[in-house]
Amino acid sequence: MTEQLRLMAVHAHPDDESSKGAATMAKYVAEGVDVLVVTCTGGERGSILNPKLQGDAYIEANIHEVRAREMAEARDILGVQQEWLGFVDSGLPEGDPLPPLPEGCFALQDVAEAAGPLVRQIRAFRPHVITTYDENGGYPHPDHIMTHKITMVAFDAAGDPERYPGTGEPWQPLKLYYNQGFNRPRTETLHNALLERGLDSPYGEWLKRWDEFSRKERTLTTFVPCSEFFPVRDKALLAHRTQIDPDGGWFAVPMEIQQEVWPTEEYELAKSLVETSVPESDLFAGVRERL
Repeated sequence: MTEQLRLMAVHAHPDDESSKGAATMAKYVAEGVDVLVVTCTGGERGSILNPKLQGDAYIEANIHEVRAREMAEARDILGVQQEWLGFVDSGLPEGDPLPPLPEGCFALQDVAEAAGPLVRQIRAFRPHVITTYDENGGYPHPDHIMTHKITMVAFDAAGDPERYPGTGEPWQPLKLYYNQGFNRPRTETLHNALLERGLDSPYGEWLKRWDEFSRKERTLTTFVPCSEFFPVRDKALLAHRTQIDPDGGWFAVPMEIQQEVWPTEEYELAKSLVETSVPESDLFAGVRERL
């Protein structure tokens, strides 16, 4: 191999990198791949989801600073680099009718303009592979959907010398993936494995809601074996103390069951400029051969 492999993961908020594809990143870091997480917003409007920290006046008053420290800890656990794009969290609008998004937030930015800082990061880091969210954001959070939009623009624009002048030398990534870790086959497999062992499953209601909302099934093209790094993933996730309840559903499935019955993280190949065939077990399939 004549060049070090590089992976960029584009996420909306601090904590997304630890809940989506974290074991994959830790695996590749251990193999010597250079991994960069790009975080679009600071998570300023995120709620305190850990009941043990709710009502903490200091955290509530300094949520941006606290979440930045959490991100730094998670980054170090995963062994990745990390950069902020500097956009402001849009929050998750709730109610009927939905309230308008706050002025100046990430989701209200012009897509072409907001893609500029990401193009700069791509041209500086020169990733061979990029991961992000699908057109639904993985779930319909406005910042996740906006992250998808700017990543799609930046993937195509970064290699074009005519676009985004002044943001560095052109660089064309070779593959783009959508994170699809929250998929029905995985959920059903874990659910059934728990019931077969006489254990309670946290996924019963999830599966009912899946049917109620007629959620479209995505095409899973890539299954990265990374069960050895599930404990690293969980440690990074726990670093986001304001967002994760250590006694909550994230950790309801015993580690040994996860590693036995579903030892991969899943992705959907959205764009490829190299020859590959699916299903894949490596985000760099086709890229290694190209290099």
